[in-house]
Amino acid sequence: MKYQVSANTKNISGSINLPASKSISNRVLIISSLCFNPYPIKNLSDSDDTKVLFSALLSNKSTFDIGHAGTAMRFLTAFLAKIVGVWEVTGSERMKQRPIKILVDALNQLGAKIEYLENEDCPPLRIYGSHLKGQTLVLDGSISSQYITALLMIAPTVENGLTLKLTGDITSGSYIELTLRLMQKFGIQYQWEENEISVPEQNYFPMEFTVEADWSGASYWYQILALAEKGEVFLENLQLESLQGDANIAVWFEQFGVFSTQKENGVLLSKTKNIQPAKLELDFIENPDIAQTMACLCVAKQIPFHFTGLKTLKIKETDRIFALQNELAKFGATLTEPEHGELAWNGAIDSSIAEEIPEIKTYHDHRMALAFAPMAIAGFTLRIEDPMVVTKSYPIFWNDLKTIGFEIATKE
Repeated sequence: MKYQVSANTKNISGSINLPASKSISNRVLIISSLCFNPYPIKNLSDSDDTKVLFSALLSNKSTFDIGHAGTAMRFLTAFLAKIVGVWEVTGSERMKQRPIKILVDALNQLGAKIEYLENEDCPPLRIYGSHLKGQTLVLDGSISSQYITALLMIAPTVENGLTLKLTGDITSGSYIELTLRLMQKFGIQYQWEENEISVPEQNYFPMEFTVEADWSGASYWYQILALAEKGEVFLENLQLESLQGDANIAVWFEQFGVFSTQKENGVLLSKTKNIQPAKLELDFIENPDIAQTMACLCVAKQIPFHFTGLKTLKIKETDRIFALQNELAKFGATLTEPEHGELAWNGAIDSSIAEEIPEIKTYHDHRMALAFAPMAIAGFTLRIEDPMVVTKSYPIFWNDLKTIGFEIATKE
C-alpha cells in the first residue's frame, strides 16, 4: 500500500495534539521498572517503540521480539543483564544487522554474560542476568548515545555504581543529558565533568511522572510552516523549556520565518513573512533525528546545504545517508557525502532524473515518511511506500495532516 500525498493550500492553520516524547517515555519506563515505581506515568507515548518496551517489561516471558525498536533493544539488553534469569531478545531483519557490540562488551565487563545467537556483534542475544559490579568503563562516545544511556540508567543499581569515560566526539550529547536529568528527577545524583560521567550506587525515588510532547514530532510542523506562505499552528503540550535537546530547532527555524511563542498549554508557531537562508550549514551532532527533516526542507525550497555531525545516521532504522541520497534524487537533487558523517547539496535540480510523482521508499524508517510528506506543501505530489511505518513514533500523523488541508489518497 502507498499513500499519495498532495496539498492544495499554502496557508496553514490548525491545532495539533502532538504525540508524547518516545525518548522520555522509554527512559522513564526503564527507570520505573528499576525502582518498582507504584505511581502512574501519565501521557505515555503511543508509539510502537514504547508499546513494545512497555509490553516486554510487563511480560512473564523470557523471550522478547522488539521488531524495529532500537531503543527497546539497547535499553532491554542492559536492564535484563542485571535481572537474574536467562533471556533472549530478537528483532526484525534490520535489527539483526544493527551492531550492539559496544554495549554487550561493556555489560560483560561488569559481570554479565551475553551471547550472540546469529551474527557476531548483532542481535539476537541470549542474556544470562546476574549481579553486576561497577567499574570504570571506556566507551567510544561517537557511535550511539543509546549505549551510554542504557548503561547510565542501570548504573545506580550496580554494585559500587559506574563511571563512563567517553572517547572521541560525543554524539547526541543532548540525549545523554536528557537521560541524566530524568534520573535526577527520580532522585539520582551524578557528576559529569568533560568526558567522564560518574553515577554512585544509590536508590531511585519512585514518583508520579507526566511525559511532555515530542520535539522530534514537532519538527515536521516547523517544516510544514517553513514551506507554507503563511500560517499558524498550535502544538499542544509542547514546552520551549524542554528536557529534549531537539527543542533547539525553534531557533533554527527562525531563519525560515517560523517563530515560536510559549502559551499556557503549548507552543504557537507562526509565519508571517517568507525568508530563507542563502545556504544552510548545520551541525547535527546533538540532533541527528532532525537531519531528514532539514534535508527535505532544503530540497523543497532549493536551498544549498552542508550538514555535519551525522555519523550515527548509518546505523539507524536504515542507513539514512544512503536513503536520503536515493529518495531526494527523485526530486532531481544529487546529494553528496563530502566526508564520513556529512551530507551536502549544491542546490542544483537535474530535471532529467526527477520523477513526475516521486515514489518514496521508507526502508522501514518512520522518519523517511514523516520528513518527506510535508514536501507536498511546496507543490509536489508524491507517494509514500509503507506509510504506516509512522506508527513507530507518530501514529496519527496522516490524520493530523488531513486536518490542515493535506490530501491523502490510498494507492495499491
